[in-house]
Amino acid sequence: QVPLVESGGSLVQSGESLNLTCTVSPDTLNYHSIGWFRQAPGRAREGVSCLSLGTGSTYTADSVKGRFTISGDNAKNTWVLQMNSLQPEGTAVYLCARGFGRWCRSGYLVDGDYGDWGQGTQVTVST
Repeated sequence: QVPLVESGGSLVQSGESLNLTCTVSPDTLNYHSIGWFRQAPGRAREGVSCLSLGTGSTYTADSVKGRFTISGDNAKNTWVLQMNSLQPEGTAVYLCARGFGRWCRSGYLVDGDYGDWGQGTQVTVST
């Protein structure tokens, strides 16, 4: 069973909004953070946003700050990345991941902090 599943990816036009959902399978694992990453063709994976479950604190990358918002419901194991004013450079596969043993770092995301990953959902932004 895949522990995390992303949904909501789509083809949108520049300036439009999209909500991505990360659904975590119910299990006994106690995770501490949810991270959203994206990977565009030919580019390195980029950390987009993180939410610490215990504190509620969040981090959002400068490249999307003011346009992307992370939120969710721990009881429902569902996490949302709200994306507004999408631009063509936002075209990528978006992945969610859950981290164990630490809250979100301040100022950046590190792949190695996350133990389980979803398979991703494609977002394509046309001009």
